[in-house]
Amino acid sequence: MGHMAKRLWLTGDDLQSLDAQALRKIVARHQRIFDSSSGYGFWDWDMRTHHFDWSGEFWQQLGYGEADVPSIDDARRLPELIHPDDREHSQHAIVEHLKTGVGIDVTFRVRAKDGSYRWSQCLADSVRDENGRAIYLSGINFDITRIKEAEDETRRREARQMRIINASNDGVWEWSAEEDTFFFSKRCFEQIGIPVSDEDLQKGMDHFRKYREHIIPEDRIRVDEAWKRHLRNEAPFDVEYRITGGGGKLYWLRARGQAIFNDQGEAVSFSGTNLDITELKQAEERVVQAKEAAEKANRAKSEFLSSMSHELRTPLNAILGFSQLFDYESNLTKSQRENIREIRKAGQHLLRLINDVLDLAKIESGKLTLSLEPVLPSRIVDECRGLMQSLADVRKIVVVTETNGLENVYLFADAVRLKQVVLNLLSNAIKYNRDHGSVAIRFVGTETGVLTIEVHDTGYGIHRSQYDAVFEPFNRLGAEQTSTEGSGVGLVITKQLVEMMGGKLDFFSEPGQGTCFRVTFKRAEQWTTADSEPQRRESNGQAIGLEIAGERRVLYIEDNASNLRLMEQIMERFPQIRLRTADEAFRGLYRARTERPDLIILDINLPGIDGFEALKVLKKDPATAGIPVIALSANAMAYDVERGLKAGFRAYLTKPVNINELMETLNELLAVEPLPEPQPEG
Repeated sequence: MGHMAKRLWLTGDDLQSLDAQALRKIVARHQRIFDSSSGYGFWDWDMRTHHFDWSGEFWQQLGYGEADVPSIDDARRLPELIHPDDREHSQHAIVEHLKTGVGIDVTFRVRAKDGSYRWSQCLADSVRDENGRAIYLSGINFDITRIKEAEDETRRREARQMRIINASNDGVWEWSAEEDTFFFSKRCFEQIGIPVSDEDLQKGMDHFRKYREHIIPEDRIRVDEAWKRHLRNEAPFDVEYRITGGGGKLYWLRARGQAIFNDQGEAVSFSGTNLDITELKQAEERVVQAKEAAEKANRAKSEFLSSMSHELRTPLNAILGFSQLFDYESNLTKSQRENIREIRKAGQHLLRLINDVLDLAKIESGKLTLSLEPVLPSRIVDECRGLMQSLADVRKIVVVTETNGLENVYLFADAVRLKQVVLNLLSNAIKYNRDHGSVAIRFVGTETGVLTIEVHDTGYGIHRSQYDAVFEPFNRLGAEQTSTEGSGVGLVITKQLVEMMGGKLDFFSEPGQGTCFRVTFKRAEQWTTADSEPQRRESNGQAIGLEIAGERRVLYIEDNASNLRLMEQIMERFPQIRLRTADEAFRGLYRARTERPDLIILDINLPGIDGFEALKVLKKDPATAGIPVIALSANAMAYDVERGLKAGFRAYLTKPVNINELMETLNELLAVEPLPEPQPEG
């Protein structure tokens, strides 16, 4: 197709001045140039005949060859090769060139032979006659499809980023070190209720200073420090601050950004976003307020429970205390002993209700502490059976234990709380059983590393519709309509205690057949010291004596007359004890210093100064510092006991007084030789 190239380089006059050999050389040179121009398409349009000559690799890349010359050599058919959307502006470029003589530089899509389109840039100019009329229009086309695709991809990415930014509702900002200006998007100001125009945004740094003035002064300092730390490349830029917006409304914003540094470590730009976190901060504030309100309510509940516990334990101290005194009487009739047993039973039931409510409150508040250690469950089960046997005997219920060879397996648990768990389950199995029924306590060790204790009863069972209510506080599943005693919180406490010790409590039941509760714990290595730990004995009708020789002087400081009378009657039964009392703290301190008793029993809630203050006085006085002091108080919350022991009480006993526990404590603390009688001065 080299025969079409001659007109691209020479004018008519030039050609006429050359001989045939020179013309052949020029044509050959131009042909070599065209052939070596990879990707270019050359064309020449005779404006008089509309003949269109074309050559070059560009056309070949579009799929056109020698066979296509007849269909493309007519310039009037050229619009068919151009994409319909590009025809108008390409034709307009030719018309403008013919009018003005300014060279053509236009881009449009050219149809390939397979029907696809490629982007092309066209550069062209014309040859005109002596009248200035264009007679030839010649040019070059080259493929810019990749450039266009890259531009389109860039635009798509920018559009995608803008959609993401708009969807995120963030404001965008950027600082340029070279221009020392700030760009803020409109959204930055819309976030804080301050409308701005595009013209306003062009004010650069001045506008930033205006924005900065709205930031709360103390927060502005924090923003500046975060900015400086990031520019020193010390920390990410991520800061929250308050800003006063339109109408004086306060907004919370979170600014995050990233600087770009040059090779010298200098920041050349800094870009970031502003996120409106006002609602989040308000929600956080509501959560904090709710938390504070809940804590306040919880403190009020704890104070109420502590107060109620104290108020209820004081009369219970008289009921249970005086009833225990009859354990030391040998001349009571059978009927009298039964009557006393009923009084004690009712008092102990009321005490259990109080303890259950307090335990539930302690668990809910997270104040219940456990001492996890290896314990022997077979011993605990035996103790619980002994305590519950009388209750089972009344209803002719047989209680059996099946250890299945697992009696020497240890569990990792809190011994006291595990005993409480077993007592609760065993008590329920007896209370909700049939007369002449049975209870089986079974040890199961089918899984490696765990031990399950099952408590089966032959009661009426639990209907499946009631399963979800079994562990609801104060829900007794209709038993409140019967004569069976209970608070409805025992199983709730049991489940929470088991889970706090790392165990699992579940059950299955068959209506009319009975129920089985199962507790599963991890096994533990045998711990020999567990065998030797002293166990507190319950007051169950077996009176404990005072095992000391010689006389001991005991001072009881208590302001409640009923409690004083109870203690006097308790001590009357033990000739080894010489009891002195004081009904207020100052009189008690005086007697302690002048009479130097062997032991002091001290109430906590005393008028004037309380038991803790009195204990401090006793510890500071050399005359009384060595006297053991035990607390006997109706303040029975866990933190009361812990506080008392930390303060220096040798023991902390709670009301209602358990006489057996009191005797054990006296046996322990009065085993030493008595103090010498104080000598009169002078």
